[in-house]
Amino acid sequence: MARIAGIDLPRRKAIAYALPYIYGIGRKTALEICEKAGIPVDKKVDDLSDAEVKSLRDTIEGGYKVEGDARREVQQNIKRLMDLGCYRGLRHRKGLPARGQRTHTNARTRKGPRRQVRK
Repeated sequence: MARIAGIDLPRRKAIAYALPYIYGIGRKTALEICEKAGIPVDKKVDDLSDAEVKSLRDTIEGGYKVEGDARREVQQNIKRLMDLGCYRGLRHRKGLPARGQRTHTNARTRKGPRRQVRK
């Protein structure tokens, strides 16, 4: 089992599809990492040798922000927007969509469950 950046990668998946399970790595980045580490993208996680896992780990630690660092950076960016008081920051503060979506009828994920209006 390959454990990279504190995440257990799924065993039966190809490495190109397993790496995006790590926060901060998408499909394109996963392909770049495989190329840099010299690992074929269709190789299964179970079939990786210890040397290949180490090479993947070194490649990721060498040039990519993943997991805790990436999450922290995103949270700091949101906090900066809120402190600035810009429009996006206000939307984050109020818990509303920040990218121009309609809120009259949708946006239940951001707004939470419906609250009943009392008359």
